[in-house]
Amino acid sequence: MERGARLLLRRALDQVPAGGEVTVTGSDPALVIHLTAWCRREGHTVSPAQPGDGGVRARVRRGGTASARWAGAERAGGPEPGGAAERAEPHWGLAARGALVEAGGPEVFFPVADRDTAWTDLAPRLYRQATAAQWDPWTAVAWDTSFTLPDEVEAAVVQVMTYLVENEQAALVVPARLLVQVHPHFREILQLLAVQAADEARHVEVFTRRALLKNGVMGTSSVGGRASLTSLLAEPDFSIAAFLLSVLGEGSFLSLLTFLERHAPDPVTRRISHLVRQDEARHVAFGVGHLEYRARVDPRLCGRLRSAVERRHDALAGTAGLNQDVFDALVLLAAGSWAPEAIARGWQAVQRLQADMDEGRRHRLSRLGFPDDEAAELSQLHTRNFM
Repeated sequence: MERGARLLLRRALDQVPAGGEVTVTGSDPALVIHLTAWCRREGHTVSPAQPGDGGVRARVRRGGTASARWAGAERAGGPEPGGAAERAEPHWGLAARGALVEAGGPEVFFPVADRDTAWTDLAPRLYRQATAAQWDPWTAVAWDTSFTLPDEVEAAVVQVMTYLVENEQAALVVPARLLVQVHPHFREILQLLAVQAADEARHVEVFTRRALLKNGVMGTSSVGGRASLTSLLAEPDFSIAAFLLSVLGEGSFLSLLTFLERHAPDPVTRRISHLVRQDEARHVAFGVGHLEYRARVDPRLCGRLRSAVERRHDALAGTAGLNQDVFDALVLLAAGSWAPEAIARGWQAVQRLQADMDEGRRHRLSRLGFPDDEAAELSQLHTRNFM
């Protein structure tokens, strides 16, 4: 039964009814022995050839239980996005969506197994966009560009980059943690979360590289900033975690990255701010799309989201919020010099940045179904650390 003979025999048996016979020929002296063992395993019977059967070595009678292993098998939904089942069963495990799943396999538990908990109809399109928009940190940024900044301006850039690394590390851990919660039946969601984690890893790389580009020393990390980010890691619910990270946090960061691209004192900082903002816009679109879908099927969602914002605000009430070093660095970058009138302009620019962040949050909250006054209230409760 070696060298592919069993494939030929199985194909021949598939073409006869239960009880039908297939004659077998072959030159291997041990053919009947191997054939008998294989047929016993597959549910068929073997009769050795009788004298006068010519070149026939054996006759195989197809068993009536040969296909019993597929009794109770079921399709795991359909392969296309529209074929995703309302609930992915634990015994489907890692089976491909649309596959015929043999009954009796091991059960694998995934906390997010309901379509309504994980899904957004934007997922297939966003994943295509994400894969097409990947960029290489080594070639997409001209790291060898020649520029020289005043020491204090360079220090401001380093401080902002250090802050961004800290935030992007949280933005890396959260989707990685969410990814392992989702049943692989909803593969488009897994794919998006995997690409999002890869994006964040790339962001950590480029922000770190820019921080070390000139002097090789990182900036400061505040207790309040780390406390704010740690609260993101503590949220176990899939949709609430996506809400806090992508809709509120990364949504606010879109404004920050626009600010940095506009006020960057050097071409490298400007370039990486632009590249990272493109990725973050996609992350925000995924979070908003998922929550819009969820809100349509779960009328209690907005109340749960509100509670999450209030709970996080109360937990962080005793912290200092945004690192003062980061605030001052943003003012200096927007000012461009230490002239008093320039510093005043820089301070005003940072105030406008915070207003832009607030406006963006209120807009996204309104899209999720919050009334304007409630959206404004919740936006004000968002952490002062921006993320």
